[in-house]
Amino acid sequence: MIFGRRKKSQQHSETPDTDSSTPPSSAGEAVQVGDEADKTGAPAEGTTAPGRAAGGPFDESEKDTTEGYIDLGALRIAAAENLQLRLEVEERTKRVIAVTLDIKGSNLQLQAFAAPRSEGLWDEIRGQIAASVGSQGGTVEERQGEFGTELIAKLPAQTPDGRAGFRVARFVGVDGPRWFLRGVFGGPAAMDPAVAEPMEKLFRNVVVVRGDHPLPPRELLPLRLPKDAGAPKQPEQQEQPKATPDDPLERGPEITHIG
Repeated sequence: MIFGRRKKSQQHSETPDTDSSTPPSSAGEAVQVGDEADKTGAPAEGTTAPGRAAGGPFDESEKDTTEGYIDLGALRIAAAENLQLRLEVEERTKRVIAVTLDIKGSNLQLQAFAAPRSEGLWDEIRGQIAASVGSQGGTVEERQGEFGTELIAKLPAQTPDGRAGFRVARFVGVDGPRWFLRGVFGGPAAMDPAVAEPMEKLFRNVVVVRGDHPLPPRELLPLRLPKDAGAPKQPEQQEQPKATPDDPLERGPEITHIG
């Protein structure tokens, strides 16, 4: 497994709203238009896939083992073959605001948030994502998938040969006990179910560590560097792709609108 860290200079909101600057991560290559691309209280009914507690993602109380997991604080990630893990760091505050998992050109960005005790966040957040995508000239398709209701977002982009195309990002969300986990699939995994399978397995195996301290709804749960990520190879020494500040699609699958 390869571990890296990536800085983000723009201001990041502590909420999962899409009306804010968000951490960078690859969303995959643009494709030509016309191509085949395809808490304690219970979460609000219908906002998450059936059987979450049994099939994951998990709460710490449901899967408290750390064996075989990478401990990032609020998130524990199951180790996997060919997995590259990158932490997104807000440059101003130096805090870790997201983790991106990469396997063979596909990626999955993860963020965990505090949620109300008696209701989920995903229903509301889907509407915000759809509105933001529409404001940028894109389209959103809502569908039932592996994790309940999902969004497939397509935004205008240019293909490598200069033709008009679009970028695709697949948004999934799971409401747990007093937490909300959002995943954004990018690259081939956003469109190809066969390619997405190992990324979906990683998402299902995520363990969220909410903690007992009170937090307002939508507050990012704190992430940190793994304990074994120190010397001699510091994460800063890993060369990472450069983000293009003027292109939100290059910044990643997070769909943003900065007012």
